[in-house]
Amino acid sequence: MSGDVDVAIIGGGLLGLATARAVLRAHPDASVTVLEKESRWGAHQSGHNSNVIHSGLYYAPGSLKARLARAGGEAMIRYCDEHGVPVKRTGKIVVATADEQLPRMDALEARGRENGVTVQRLSRGEIAEREPHVAGVGALAVADTAMTDFGQVCRAFAAELTGLGADLRTNSPALSFAAAGDRTVIHTPTGEVWARIIVNCAGLHSDKIAEATGHRPPVRIMPFRGEYAEIRPARRGLINNPVYPVPDPDLPFLGVHVTPMLDGTVHVGPNAVPALARQGYRWRDVDPRMLGELLRDPALRGLARRYWRYGLAEISRSLIWPLFVREVRRMIPEINGEDLRRHGSGVRAQAVKPTGELVDDFVISHTPHAIHVLNAPSPAATSSLLIGSHIAAEAFDRLGMTDIARTVRESPTGI
Repeated sequence: MSGDVDVAIIGGGLLGLATARAVLRAHPDASVTVLEKESRWGAHQSGHNSNVIHSGLYYAPGSLKARLARAGGEAMIRYCDEHGVPVKRTGKIVVATADEQLPRMDALEARGRENGVTVQRLSRGEIAEREPHVAGVGALAVADTAMTDFGQVCRAFAAELTGLGADLRTNSPALSFAAAGDRTVIHTPTGEVWARIIVNCAGLHSDKIAEATGHRPPVRIMPFRGEYAEIRPARRGLINNPVYPVPDPDLPFLGVHVTPMLDGTVHVGPNAVPALARQGYRWRDVDPRMLGELLRDPALRGLARRYWRYGLAEISRSLIWPLFVREVRRMIPEINGEDLRRHGSGVRAQAVKPTGELVDDFVISHTPHAIHVLNAPSPAATSSLLIGSHIAAEAFDRLGMTDIARTVRESPTGI
């Protein structure tokens, strides 16, 4: 099977599917192919996360991430309601467990209010009323937080795209690329795709896809595994709604949090550790070739110099169970090791600069015939409908369809 298409999207996660949806809803006559190397949609990051629709609490006021989170979260909730995907507005609390965290919590409260987030300050007594088993010297109650199942969102996107006429291909990795005039030829096991524009939403493999097209990406992807535990059924009543710690502003991670899922389970995590393969969901998943590349990469040495203390603490909690339990007990003192059991993991594509600095913002790189999404941190899942519209507008610009691009950009909540 082969095809000549306007847009070929590599990666069938939330962003790839949302981009395809935005293209076809704005221009139904466009031809779009989505290539996914796995046998199902949202097989990696999109289907292995906390399933939280974020509020915009954490992001710098006025930033793209803050605007995306507020509008994107509401757009995602509406989409779930309209397409039969489970969704629930749960709210959450962000807890300071020590007095030295209170100034950071104050700053977080101010940031949230400036972003238009509904935030309420809680005293010790008010924490106890909401979450009797949570210990804290203060907390923020954040009403604008919801839960969904992003794996089901991916499947809803795919079903909608089928109705819109998209060419959807699973088990179809992009094996190689070749330039052919104003087209790029993508070689796949299911045939060639001749694309006017490529959109690279390959997540963990996005930098490698960029290199394969002849583009030198400005960042390197380093995989980080987020390890989760689960509270055993008899102790799930310890928590009513999501509970988060006050995050470290110097790191692009939110810390170990406790999240009741829509299916009744309660997840704890993630504990963030370096993965030894791009799809390294366990310590024994090792890719020697990737490790060799990383060890030769100056970015890894810079990363180690900057964050070795934090990394050592995370690795220690991964390998020594009592240390992980102790971290959870900071928020829930009643919990013990017997109340928890390990519960899978996800792998995050973390962009790193050549200096070793972790990138906590979107990185989208462009060439005349390609758009490379090289870093899509939180709130990427929350805001995937809006981000997909943003990428679609850029694709229309490159196709010379500037009027359609303008219409997409003017849509306040995405196409």
